[in-house]
Amino acid sequence: MFHLLRLVLTVIPALFVFQAGAQTNMNMLDHDSKPYYFGITLAGNQSFFKLNHSPAFLADDSIMIAEPLKTIGFNLGLLANARLSEHFDLRFNPQLIFASKNLYYRETYPKPQDTDKKIESILLSFPLQLKFKSDRIGNMRVYVIGGLKYDYDLASNARARRAEDLIKIKKSDYGYEVGAGFEFYFESFIFSPEFKISNGLGNMLVKDPNLRYANVIDKLQSRMIVFSIHLEG
Repeated sequence: MFHLLRLVLTVIPALFVFQAGAQTNMNMLDHDSKPYYFGITLAGNQSFFKLNHSPAFLADDSIMIAEPLKTIGFNLGLLANARLSEHFDLRFNPQLIFASKNLYYRETYPKPQDTDKKIESILLSFPLQLKFKSDRIGNMRVYVIGGLKYDYDLASNARARRAEDLIKIKKSDYGYEVGAGFEFYFESFIFSPEFKISNGLGNMLVKDPNLRYANVIDKLQSRMIVFSIHLEG
């Protein structure tokens, strides 16, 4: 994550210098005055859980390690953007997210072994964001976003009956998102790469002391880093 931030902070000044010095024709001059516009989103994500151990983990001598794993997924979405002022927009960006938030266990009983628990999710995500835009420099501008989201997991196993070896996950979550991106103006569309951090605030774990792998966990909160490409008209 720190390497990614360092790369972004290096690239941003270079892009500003390049755009400021380049002699280009201004594309889509009427776009900035539109009251609203739409687009599509294609994205890749790295998702994982923030895990807090329960008191039972310290008392359990059969599970020595329980920790989250980072996995890769992808997003598909729509975008609706409403202009509030010269520098502020309101953005609604519903997405279908395919993600996995797996857990790793090292066990000593009934035999020493390493176990991965795959927790696959198909999320309907509904983020509402406030977008702050810089002044336009040639055919480029930079922006930052912040907002709230609601997620609904279509693949949740919260009601599974045969769950002895499962980690049960709730269907609903809520949280916040922050990010930054660029808008590059072409003749007929805007190309917008964006980095975003999307964190859940709710405890996604369905607590059940009878489930061996879940018993050593007190809290699971979703974490996601997303790189998106928005194509806007």
